[in-house]
Amino acid sequence: MMSNSEEIEIRRSGLDHSYIKYPHHYSPRRLYSITGADWEQRINFDRMRRERLAQAKAAMERHELGAMVLYHGANVRYVTGVYQGMWKYSIFIRYAVLCRDSEPILFETVGSDMERAKLNCPWMQDRVKPAITWTWSEGATERQVKNMVAGVVDVLKEKNVFGEKIGVDIMDMWVHSAFEEAGVKLVNAWPAMSEARLIKTVDELECCKISAAIADSCFDMIRNEWLKRPGLTESQLAGNIMKFFTDHGFEEGQAFCVASGGNTNPYSRWWSDKPIRRGDLVICDIGGRGPCGGYYADVTRTFMCGDAAPTPEQKKLYKEAMDTTMGAVNEAWPGKTTADAAKHFPEYDDDIYKTCSLFQFGHSIGLTLYEGMWISRGFSLDFPAEFKQNMYMAIETYSGKPGLEQAVRLEQDVVVTDKGPVLFTLYPFDERFLD
Repeated sequence: MMSNSEEIEIRRSGLDHSYIKYPHHYSPRRLYSITGADWEQRINFDRMRRERLAQAKAAMERHELGAMVLYHGANVRYVTGVYQGMWKYSIFIRYAVLCRDSEPILFETVGSDMERAKLNCPWMQDRVKPAITWTWSEGATERQVKNMVAGVVDVLKEKNVFGEKIGVDIMDMWVHSAFEEAGVKLVNAWPAMSEARLIKTVDELECCKISAAIADSCFDMIRNEWLKRPGLTESQLAGNIMKFFTDHGFEEGQAFCVASGGNTNPYSRWWSDKPIRRGDLVICDIGGRGPCGGYYADVTRTFMCGDAAPTPEQKKLYKEAMDTTMGAVNEAWPGKTTADAAKHFPEYDDDIYKTCSLFQFGHSIGLTLYEGMWISRGFSLDFPAEFKQNMYMAIETYSGKPGLEQAVRLEQDVVVTDKGPVLFTLYPFDERFLD
């Protein structure tokens, strides 16, 4: 029997679910091909762009903003559907303006970049304008930033929102001063953009599933090929991981962390040319921006190099990380909160310093590795945030303690549905640690 919520999700997908009787975008085993075809509706990117833009507009209205000026590349991509590489994400060479009741306007880097945006993105029609850069322009900075702001103000006036609250996501002091001098009422755009991006659309979840599936395949290579015997360094293993993702179409494959042996405790979150030895525990935190829309996978497993058998202590540490991670995952229901999840995390420096260590941790993922909501014992127990349907989260814990030679880290990617958490990362925990 389908719930009302499931029926709504099925209508949103546009598919006939009368046989499968469950929303396609919640099922990790029902993956679309990465390529397009005339005989099957797969990821509908036109719909995804429309629905993302609608969510951004709705969030803007809830926060009573006349417009948003967006400089961060992921926010620009979210509202315009235009992407030109991660390197452009936060260096202030392009920006977008979204006004109430209007379509977004993209100010793109001039030259080939602007022409490529026009060629690649017909949905932007005549709404691509030349961006005025100001950073690193030496003595010209003041002139450049004023010209940039003047172009934005022209749009605000044309759309009749000048004088209202205008949200900005990121800026430097030059931008802040120039907007204030121009009479723009600046407020923070991040609450609205985070609110929009936290809740994934049908097609965004289909993108997330594909990224997670490829990450699972990479784990199989790590365990059964690359760590089958010693011989690699951490950096060589990281290189294999990144190449695997690139070969499978990722915009950017990542070995976020590869730590082996003594580098697992305290945990080294950057890899080195340390040789990986037989019997080393090897923490692999992997993922990156996937081949369908740049949606992230971020998942962690701990392996043992070679044919060594884990010790009783290592089994205990592995089970601790598994139980705490899955305990938090199982709290990811609509209406439950980040406090419900955080109570499963081991006590750590988050408790001592009332901050987030990113070790006993949860975070939303999507177009960026860290989106609108973090979970930590440092603040979530006192300031809980509510889980909502279609949030997509990575949840991870770590078993490192003083005096241990090695430690374990595990992480899962999970979508919040009306019937509870659904794992998109399906690579199994290592049975050698669980007997």
